[in-house]
Amino acid sequence: MSVGHELKNGLGRKMIVSVGEAVWDIFPDRRVLGGAPVNVAYHLASLGVNVQVVTRIGCDPLAEETLPRLRELGLSLAGVQRDPTLPTGCVKVSFAGDHEPSFDIVAPAAWDAICYEEAEALLGDGPFALVFGTLAQRDPRSRETISRLRQRAAARFYDVNLRPPFTTPELVLASLANADLVKMNGDELLQVGRWAAIDAKDKKKVAQRLLKKYNVAVLAVTEGGSGAWLMAGDQCHAHPGFPVKVADTVGAGDAFFATLIEGYLQHRPWADCLEQANRRGSYVAGRHGATPPMG
Repeated sequence: MSVGHELKNGLGRKMIVSVGEAVWDIFPDRRVLGGAPVNVAYHLASLGVNVQVVTRIGCDPLAEETLPRLRELGLSLAGVQRDPTLPTGCVKVSFAGDHEPSFDIVAPAAWDAICYEEAEALLGDGPFALVFGTLAQRDPRSRETISRLRQRAAARFYDVNLRPPFTTPELVLASLANADLVKMNGDELLQVGRWAAIDAKDKKKVAQRLLKKYNVAVLAVTEGGSGAWLMAGDQCHAHPGFPVKVADTVGAGDAFFATLIEGYLQHRPWADCLEQANRRGSYVAGRHGATPPMG
């Protein structure tokens, strides 16, 4: 029985929880609320999924900007915790000539101290699926919360999203072992393969061996302008992507991931899942910011 089938029977229209960092991306000319968990939740919500963000912000001026912006994005504030001492997260974003962003992630931040008891009170005893990443696990406090949520989740969707020096091999490999559907880009795939002591250079072989070694059901790999592909068991599915004039790529992977999750839960064929995920990812890459209006 597939994870998707179990979810459809066990979750129905119940909650998807996206846990982790809420940060302000500080660009040279503007600032935008982001963080992969917020971006993924925004796109899930726009696709009609019942989603809840679990994060933590400070009690500072940026926090007061965060709350109305989350409302504008159509997201509930019920899972937004407040920290009396740590600041709201922010990231300084810059771009190389290939449009790929680099990130200067301020530490510590309020999202380093996400409290499990507050999350538990919000979620109650109902079933939920969990979306999580690596960065939010850099601090033991949030890492413990995410671990405990993973233990309770009916399904776990993991975006590797490497952000050195915070995303260590130990964190990534432990997360792989506790995930059902995993997303990473092509460069990350090869890096994770080396960390996992997989002696192969062909990406498809690396993906197959990661699936078996860590008991992952589905591994999706984005390849920028070349589209994306995924391994599900012994089957490989690919989509070439859509041509786009890139504005910036921040959030394109999050849009892809959210759309893939939604298609997976709806039991759409893999070809359709990849096509729609690539379409939304390309749309976001062609616009500034990670959460453009989706129409």
